[in-house]
Amino acid sequence: MSYTSFMMRVMCTINDNKRDKGLVFPEDVTRFENISYGRDKMNVLDVYRPKAIDTKLPVIVSVHGGGWVYGDKKRYRHYCLDLAKRGFIVVNFTYRLAPKHKYPAHLEDTVLVFNWIQKNIKNYGMDENNIFALGDSAGAHILSAYCALCTNAEYAKSYSVVPDNNFLPKAVALNCGVYDMELVQHGDSSTMALMKDVLPEGGKEDEIRWVSSILHMKEGFPPAYIMTSNGDFLREQAQPLKEKLEALGTPCVLKVYGDETEELGHVFHLDLYECPQVCTKYH
Repeated sequence: MSYTSFMMRVMCTINDNKRDKGLVFPEDVTRFENISYGRDKMNVLDVYRPKAIDTKLPVIVSVHGGGWVYGDKKRYRHYCLDLAKRGFIVVNFTYRLAPKHKYPAHLEDTVLVFNWIQKNIKNYGMDENNIFALGDSAGAHILSAYCALCTNAEYAKSYSVVPDNNFLPKAVALNCGVYDMELVQHGDSSTMALMKDVLPEGGKEDEIRWVSSILHMKEGFPPAYIMTSNGDFLREQAQPLKEKLEALGTPCVLKVYGDETEELGHVFHLDLYECPQVCTKYH
């Protein structure tokens, strides 16, 4: 493991512990936990749904962030439980991480989750016509690559695991993500340093193009809500994504949070103490 990946794990752990300190599990949400969706011990997921509603509900699949080297469903449970309180069934899952598991292990596990959902829709009262997904940071990259995989048959040939029925979410939220690694090559050095741990050959030119999901998006990509902030170190990724999707005829909205009086950082929306006030202010 590189020093960059090690320090990312250390700093993210400290920050996430601080962020979630004092948060408790809501009593009005039912939790189905540690459900296996694949063969690896990390292939586990949780399903959350509000207790007061016994009818079919729309679904949100959450793909966590963490630079491809950090994170799991535990780090996202409070965020996902908060979404469930708002009237959704939420699927919160752990995927394999680099450097032990190189990309595309992260994407392959996401494929397995969507395959699992298709097989278990009736078991949890999911509305099969309203399945959505969101991804944050590296999770936004993984989700965008998943959607490219479903809509680009040529791109799908480069992967050994593909979605059953080319199953696409009805719409996606892509938050503070990276989609064009070629932009990163000339900007954020920390992300490129991570690529040495994440990619099988350490980030060769052809690999950079392979994982740049924006290069593989085709017509049929689902409607997208693209979010970033004025203090997001990946904010330059958002506008090109919007332009790409508009060129494909995909409905999309870009929202940049923060203004001249307030700087909001990368994935600021995961802070459940601050996010409600921030989102109300910039609505």
